Amino acid sequence: MPPRPKKYICPFARSGITYIDYKDPKLLSQYITYYRSIQSRFHTGVSLKMQKQLASAIKKARIMGLLPTVRYDKPDKA
Repeated sequence: MPPRPKKYICPFARSGITYIDYKDPKLLSQYITYYRSIQSRFHTGVSLKMQKQLASAIKKARIMGLLPTVRYDKPDKA
């Protein structure tokens, strides 16, 4: 039987982040898709505890206007 792969380490735990602040849009924008939805844990590798903090921080930043809620493209003028 082949050995099991190593457990993936949360990127926040690896960098020593214990609290995700909603006032850091540069960090939060890394965890948002092209259409401005929150990425899942499966794609990001974030632990459950930090995923909950991340989701609430993104939602707070959207309310404050630091992050866009939807993607907006300017219409082409023809």
